[in-house]
Amino acid sequence: MSFRTAIRCLAASALLTAALAPAPITAATTQTDPQVGPFRIAGNLYYVGGLHGSYLVKTAKGLILINSNYPDSPPLIRQSVEKLGFKWKDIKVLLISHSHVDHAGGSAQIVRETGAKYEVMAGDVDTIETGGKADFYYGADTAQYYPPAKVDRVLHDGDKVSLGGMTLTARLTPGHTKGTTTWTFDVRDGGKTLHVVVIGGSTLNRDVNLIDNPKYPGVADDYRKGFAVLRSLPCDIPLGSHDWYFDLQAKVKRLEAGDKAAFIDPKGCAAFTDRSEKAFNDLLAREKQLVAEGKPAGK
Repeated sequence: MSFRTAIRCLAASALLTAALAPAPITAATTQTDPQVGPFRIAGNLYYVGGLHGSYLVKTAKGLILINSNYPDSPPLIRQSVEKLGFKWKDIKVLLISHSHVDHAGGSAQIVRETGAKYEVMAGDVDTIETGGKADFYYGADTAQYYPPAKVDRVLHDGDKVSLGGMTLTARLTPGHTKGTTTWTFDVRDGGKTLHVVVIGGSTLNRDVNLIDNPKYPGVADDYRKGFAVLRSLPCDIPLGSHDWYFDLQAKVKRLEAGDKAAFIDPKGCAAFTDRSEKAFNDLLAREKQLVAEGKPAGK
């Protein structure tokens, strides 16, 4: 698939940009999760994913991959990695944004094929190691299950992942899942240091309850903590676990037209957080109104 054709394939997903509460996840195919690129974003950072944000960080001692996407995505990611001139088995560390099938479904295969060390935030470890069954929201939905994978290192907020002179910081931004992780790190490009933020996901699962949720007590407080973290982060290049978090389609078109700084967007993190927090506050207000009327907050 050509670069331009891939962009046209993305047009069908344009409505997603307006929806901060994504539709239920469905099984992936190469048609629903098309390749985009691959291309260099800035410095030693590359895009190797479909619509669900898979990123490659080159270091002096191998590669770091962020997000394995769907269970059938690894061959597509591998194709992108090798098209860039890298070796698949040079992936030494695998990270994820959160433990849903569209970001972690391919992890078991990637770990098996590359021998990468799999590092996951504490709140999502059980979900990863049960193949989605322990997820507070999708745990009863067999369509969201995926091959389980063993976690090699359990991460906590602020932990560092270092390889070959690169250091990535794991920031806990929970709510969407209990261990949703936003990754921050710096790249050098054009003689400048640029702060990269790979947003883990602060959107609402459709029909989630924020008040009196027995499956996730404190979910509303966790969302608030996540928003506060996102607002505290220096951000020159906002990225994310979905294309619409950071306007991928428009930025790729600019890159294709010759704009080498297409992904530099210092206001992008705040814009995403503003939209997500508004959706959160609107839902919370509706639930509070239901409770005030003596009705259950749930739908």
